[in-house]
Amino acid sequence: MSLIAPPLSLYVHMPWCVKKCPYCDFNSHGLRGEPPPYDAYVDALLADLDADLRDFGAAVHGRAVHSVFFGGGTPSLFTPELIDRFLDGVRERLPLPEGTEITLETNPGTVEHGRFDGYLSAGVNRLSFGIQSFDDDKLRRLGRIHSASEAEAAVKSAQDAGYANINLDLMYALPEQSQEGALADVSRAIALQPTHISHYQLTLEPNTAFAANPPPLPDDDHAWAMQEACEQQLGAAGYRQYEVSAYAGADRRCAHNLNYWRFGDYLGIGAGAHGKISDLATGEVLRRWKTRHPKAYLASPGGPERIGGGGPVAVDELPFEYMLNALRLIDGVPMTDFAERTGLPDERIAAALTRARERGWLTTEAGHLQTTPLGQRFLNDVISGFLD
Repeated sequence: MSLIAPPLSLYVHMPWCVKKCPYCDFNSHGLRGEPPPYDAYVDALLADLDADLRDFGAAVHGRAVHSVFFGGGTPSLFTPELIDRFLDGVRERLPLPEGTEITLETNPGTVEHGRFDGYLSAGVNRLSFGIQSFDDDKLRRLGRIHSASEAEAAVKSAQDAGYANINLDLMYALPEQSQEGALADVSRAIALQPTHISHYQLTLEPNTAFAANPPPLPDDDHAWAMQEACEQQLGAAGYRQYEVSAYAGADRRCAHNLNYWRFGDYLGIGAGAHGKISDLATGEVLRRWKTRHPKAYLASPGGPERIGGGGPVAVDELPFEYMLNALRLIDGVPMTDFAERTGLPDERIAAALTRARERGWLTTEAGHLQTTPLGQRFLNDVISGFLD
């Protein structure tokens, strides 16, 4: 089976934030001293894109961009004018169809009111707010720089500016959080009528302040009960779960994240950004990531020093890599996707599929691969079965 080119997305990493949160393991750097060189960084992003397009050649040449996602860090530290300049640069290099989903992550404590219309004019048509909680005590313990009232005001300001596609990030299983507290957060999020809610459990990640000094978190049973209760509340309000931690109104699923989960392609530019490209000529799935520190990334715009690593994904690792993404989708994926997006025959996963079906974790009815409710609860075990 030959690879078939999936949709191509563009991920753009903006590495700075006002303050590093104690739970965060992303490549983010708190502001210290002199303001970051935002203008120079946009120049470096475009040089990075040029170099990637040159390096990947025919594997990306002429392919339309399916979605753009500005992640961080806090991308809203960049002015609308800089975002506009970058997107104009993308349009000069790649087809960017009108109406393409373009998402910008923002934190309520970093956007001045009045900027949202500028981002909208620049072409950003989807905002993702890092709310995390509407409880001021929990926000303080999470190291957030905004209050609950500031979060609500920021979302309403974006809506007043004309934004009709907004995601809110919420966490649950916070330090000493009760189920009632988790449900209260969901209620306040729903009241703002976003089109999408990302709802995920706080976990202790290595090399974070929380990992070094763990706060008192709810145990696994209480966390699972919170998840189920919140899921029910979101469903009753019209938000359908389509991925492990994502809920959306009708026709408002995140196109960019869906492309990740369906093992699509994406160029990753910016400090620490990761990318994945299908090379149809060689039949290989290629990964590349950029050097993490902004200073090192900026030192040689578009030069080979910007590359942190990469290369073809080993054939033996492709089944696991594919399932790590695809099985997050509640509705599953067509069975044909595996062969088309890995270039491997179905026989490579036949034994693992049989074991998972026998345990009640997966179904493959009507040519569709999907986790069962039991499989969703033990998703890590399901996915690890494809490491063999």
